[in-house]
This record gives sequence, structure tokens and C-alpha cells, in this order.
Amino acid sequence: MPEKSITCIVVDDEPPALEILRKYIAQVQSLKLEATFTDAIDAFNFLQQHPVELIFLDIKMPELLGTDLVRTLKRAPAVIFTTAYRKYAVEGFDLDAVDYLLKPVSFERFLKAVGKIEPANSDSVAKSSPQFIQLRTERKMVKVQLSDILYIESLKDYIKVVTQNASVVTKVSISAIEANLPKEQFLRIHRSFIVSLDKIESFNHELVWIAKTELPVGRMYRQQVEAALNPR
Repeated sequence: MPEKSITCIVVDDEPPALEILRKYIAQVQSLKLEATFTDAIDAFNFLQQHPVELIFLDIKMPELLGTDLVRTLKRAPAVIFTTAYRKYAVEGFDLDAVDYLLKPVSFERFLKAVGKIEPANSDSVAKSSPQFIQLRTERKMVKVQLSDILYIESLKDYIKVVTQNASVVTKVSISAIEANLPKEQFLRIHRSFIVSLDKIESFNHELVWIAKTELPVGRMYRQQVEAALNPR
């Protein structure tokens, strides 16, 4: 059975760069290009109605920077930044980007970046059932019951899944693991934290407490946290 395609869009205000990425994507069977945009605002409007799993995103664009676009999205998909300016790399990785491609982008470097999201669909996170997920750690697969998870913390290229009795560290992005979790049970409260809704003991607009652990609520997530935890 063929693997599920990863839906993606490309956002770049330079048509030649956009066309190169379009050609690269067409050569990778695991990628399905949904749309391309030369304007970040148009991309934002598209994403409100057509969520995708991956964005190839230029950073320096008129009106709205690519980094600012990511911050406006309530549930940002995986992001691979593309730019001619190396100085933006740190900010890009601070937003939990999968990778950062410096223009002109070679096909080899493009494949390496795409390969980083492949484990999220195969090796690092096996297919989920409604009751558990499987994580690859220390050369073995570990089954983690969803009901045992307290919260998940991003550690750059890794995540730490904290349960009631132990912690599991695996190499996968927090955005990738988020896509494998049921939305009715888990909530992203920060670029570095996902929490189990039924484990929350107390909260305010800046902090969430789980098992006496204090977790921050990111500014860009406050609205959705308030909506989920204090419905009207």
C-alpha cells in the first residue's frame, strides 16, 4: 500500500525560486503540492480554509514576513524556510522549523530537508491507534498510552513525552507529533509544549499546571488555549 502523501504549499515572492521548488516537489512521490503563492497574505487566507501538512516558506517578503505568517497560524503545519539571507536562520529554528534552506536551493539539499519529515510518518512515529502511539527510542519502538501522557516538550530536533511514570525521548519535531494526536485530547499551548487536556489541574492566560509542573502558554497560543479551557 503506498504511503500517504504529505500535502504542501510553496510561498515565495520570487517566481524563479518558486518554480524551482515546484519542479523539485513534482519529483518526490511523497509530496503533494496543493498551491503556490507569491504573497504571504494570500497564503494565510488559503490556509484558513485548506490546512496542509507542510509549507515551503520564504522569509523575506513584502507586507508580511514568512516568520510572521507562521506566528499568525493557530495550528502551524511543518515549515521548511527558504531564504537568501542566512541571518534569518536562528529565528526560523526558534519557530520549530523542520529545516532552513539557503538559496539557491540544490535538489540534494531539498531532499535532505524533506527527509527530516519522513520519520514523522514512518520510523519515529508509527501509525497511531485511538489508544496509543509508538515512538522509536534507543533502537526500539515504545508503546505509549495516550491516557498516560501528561505533556510533550520540544527539545530542538527531539521531543520528550512525559507520562505519569516515565519520560520517552525520540527524534521527531513537536509539529509532527502534534499531527498524530487526537485534537480532542491534546492542546498545543506553546511552540515547545503540548498538553493533555484532562491532566490540566489549573491555568491562567500565561501558565498551565500539570502534576505540579508549571508550563508556559505562548502568546500566539493564548487565544486557542482560552477557547479550549474556558469555553463560553
